Amino acid sequence: MTSIVRPAWMTSTARPDQPDAALLLREYMTEMVERYRRRPALPGEVDAALAEMPSDDLTEPTGLLLLVHHGGDLAGCAGLRWEPGWAELTRVFLRREHRGAGGGAAMLAAVEEHARAVGADRIRLDTRADLVEARTLYARHGYREIPAYSRGPYADHWFEKRLS
Repeated sequence: MTSIVRPAWMTSTARPDQPDAALLLREYMTEMVERYRRRPALPGEVDAALAEMPSDDLTEPTGLLLLVHHGGDLAGCAGLRWEPGWAELTRVFLRREHRGAGGGAAMLAAVEEHARAVGADRIRLDTRADLVEARTLYARHGYREIPAYSRGPYADHWFEKRLS
């Protein structure tokens, strides 16, 4: 009998300015810019987007940033921002070579565990219309579309999942 060993998904917290975190946040933002613009990012566009939507609040006491590893590989990240009674999910990203292997589910389980640990009763998020895969992932894991709870130039869909 042949057994198949699959690498485990592991998460750890990091400050957004740590090298691995900064690298993943830049990769995330590069993909967001390119998908939104439907072309390769021009010089300065990713830096401008990182400045427009900083991640420096994804650290205690305002939130956290999870790094996701698949086996020994740095595979992705996800952030949470704390709001009174709830948490906002942001910066959900998996490198292309790790997509389709269960990383999205592992990330969501980890962020939900962290949110519960700080007393959040739900997680909310907003996302863009062009991020179809993300919307599918959220719906598959119990996130339901809700009316807009925020305003922003890149928010087209809003989701929520009750944690209790």
